[in-house]
Amino acid sequence: MNIISHKKCPLCKGDATRKRFTSKDHFATGEEFDIMECPDCGFVFTQGVPDEKEIGRYYDSPDYISHSNTDKGFINKIYHIVRSVMLRKKVKLIERLTLLKNGKLLDYGAGTGYFARAMQDEGWEVTAIEKSSQARELALEKFGFEMLPEGKLAEIEDKSFDVVTMWHVLEHIQDLDRMWEELYRIIDDTGIAVIAVPNCQSYDAVTYKENWAAYDVPRHLWHFTASTIMQWGEKHGFILERQYTMPFDGYYISMMSERYKGSRMHFAKGFWNGFKGWYAQCKRRSASSSIIYVFRKRR
Repeated sequence: MNIISHKKCPLCKGDATRKRFTSKDHFATGEEFDIMECPDCGFVFTQGVPDEKEIGRYYDSPDYISHSNTDKGFINKIYHIVRSVMLRKKVKLIERLTLLKNGKLLDYGAGTGYFARAMQDEGWEVTAIEKSSQARELALEKFGFEMLPEGKLAEIEDKSFDVVTMWHVLEHIQDLDRMWEELYRIIDDTGIAVIAVPNCQSYDAVTYKENWAAYDVPRHLWHFTASTIMQWGEKHGFILERQYTMPFDGYYISMMSERYKGSRMHFAKGFWNGFKGWYAQCKRRSASSSIIYVFRKRR
């Protein structure tokens, strides 16, 4: 297998990276991967991941919800209910941030197309890009919505979009520098990037440590905090303008983490820790399991 190991920090290029702990792929293979941290800039990443040609098999499961829409199991049923609530909140957030009713939006890593279709229904001109052919087929079948494969990003004209959204996608991107460069290129000078990622200093991340479901090795290559994602943006000409918590994510991630631990009554224990995480984020945003970041180009 071709693997990617980083001798230097991918963000600041420091060479003093150290191992935090080893985390297990509970979802697919049972393999273990090291979680590394840079003491200089604080960036956290997965070490020894399969390269772009090899990593596909780690997503190859009918239970991978963002590509399959599965509602198998109680936790996944909850996921679908929460998603329907969050779709409306996401649409309203974009309209509030842009003050537009019919702008141009790219949803990158669009999954099975729910958000892209919701924005289209609101009158937006929407382009969606999704790497998974299975997810693209499901979007076409369910919505009649045709999404583009990943390679089409390079063909998009400069300054084409008012908004680019990435909902839990950036942590999967192998070449982060190139992704940020492409974002800067395709977003209009007055446009925004709206990026949601798990927060590896959240209440649930600290609680579950190596069993935190949002490490999701090796599919999640990078593990962000507000500080490190801001550094990535600044490195590529963006400023971090706003942050928003995602209060429901902590419940889902805590339930999954309890299941990975092999806990009895994992639903009840996960729900309780999700509630404690929600209470903690009411006092400090950095306790939120996931955070939405809004970036603008530096002027």
